[in-house]
Amino acid sequence: MHFSLNLSQATEGREFIGMLSVTNGGQHGDWGEVQSCSNGYANQFSLMVHGKQGAFQDDTSLNGIRLYCTDGSVITSLVGRHGDWSHEHSCKSGFLKSFSLRVFEFERGTDNTVAENIKFRCTDGTETEGHGHNWGRYGSWSAPCPKGGICGIQTRVDLRDRQSTQDLTGLNNVKFFCCS
Repeated sequence: MHFSLNLSQATEGREFIGMLSVTNGGQHGDWGEVQSCSNGYANQFSLMVHGKQGAFQDDTSLNGIRLYCTDGSVITSLVGRHGDWSHEHSCKSGFLKSFSLRVFEFERGTDNTVAENIKFRCTDGTETEGHGHNWGRYGSWSAPCPKGGICGIQTRVDLRDRQSTQDLTGLNNVKFFCCS
């Protein structure tokens, strides 16, 4: 687990006890602001997914992740420009505690995307997966929150100015933050 977080990143007075990351996230784009649940933990999520565009059009695939908190708040960090939000995916009971990111690895000369889908493990032992694309493959699981659950999010999204020669990649990477 990666714990080298800056607690000054806590939002709305909330302190994080850990940061979850994975090694297969992409390097394109900018990091958005850290957002956190006011109280409680995330127990549901939805995805903004850009549908397959077909020949000669740019696919960006996963463009956003939205977390639904037990306190009733809904949080998201930086979001791409394309796609529609899916329905919510939930833990049967408990909270989100670790994740795995599905990534399409960069290939020269192709229409690249990076993050395709995500799945979470819940504190009740169940797993829940989004309705992103099945391109690429899942990487290793993040370590779990040491106690409590996921309560914050920060995303890295490719939002370059669109020109006909650019291959935008949408959401590239994500970090989740744990609260006790």
